Amino acid sequence: MRGQTVIETKISDVKFLKKGKVRELYDLDDKYLMIATDRISCFDVVLPTPIPQKGRVLTQISLFWFDYTKDIIPNHLISSEIKDFPAVLQKYESELFGRSLLIKKAKPLPFECIVRGYLSGSGWKEYCKTQTVCGIKLPAGLKESGKLAEPIFTPSTKAEEGHDINVDQTYVEKTIGKVLADKIKTVSLALYKRASEYAESRGIIIADTKFEFGTLSDGKLILIDEVLTPDSSRFWPKDQYKAGGAQPSFDKQFVRDYLETLDWGKTYPGPELPENIVRKTTEKYVQAYNLMTGITLD
Repeated sequence: MRGQTVIETKISDVKFLKKGKVRELYDLDDKYLMIATDRISCFDVVLPTPIPQKGRVLTQISLFWFDYTKDIIPNHLISSEIKDFPAVLQKYESELFGRSLLIKKAKPLPFECIVRGYLSGSGWKEYCKTQTVCGIKLPAGLKESGKLAEPIFTPSTKAEEGHDINVDQTYVEKTIGKVLADKIKTVSLALYKRASEYAESRGIIIADTKFEFGTLSDGKLILIDEVLTPDSSRFWPKDQYKAGGAQPSFDKQFVRDYLETLDWGKTYPGPELPENIVRKTTEKYVQAYNLMTGITLD
């Protein structure tokens, strides 16, 4: 049936390439098939309990943003319509519906391009210790969840396993060259500005988010992976926002907050989530999509 919960795909007719924390990638020779499952990762650990509808929300909200930002930078989307998929995939519609994309093949850059417009999460913790975020000096006297005077670019490495490591712009320049490093910083800030202004008009504050980029065979830079989803961003309800503490959210921070109450070392294996946490998380993801796009997830 459509809309089923998908923890792991089992598509035997095409070449399986990679299993990520949430997504799975299949090689279709000249393109990829990318599928967003309902797995959830917190503190870089994939939890054993899935979140129903999560993969569909991530895919559908990414589609919205791919279209909304395509004039800033092209992206990897080819099609999200199953009718456009190779014939061998048509019988897997129940697994693929609403959560799968045909995408261009690109070489990923080895960084997560994080933009922060508000002081929260690990950024707030660092600020309390050193008055910096990822080495960027900030003014004294800022509050938790406070809005920054200007958004800041705080890249990190992309770890296949374990935790990502925050790095500065100089490190990025040394790794991929100054021209490309400057480009991803400029584009990331432009994407955040465009998206955050739109989101506020829909009643959502995008506190921070991460982008990923890749290069095509001709060297052209494109936006890849997911974009501006509740997995890659902090979404706060604008009408409940008040600087000076943690905020209500539409994202997986709700699950992180629950996990912080447990006696768990944030290492594998992760704990099972209770039914009420799972149900509430699904509701938050779906609500984020409905509010942001103005479309009801069917």
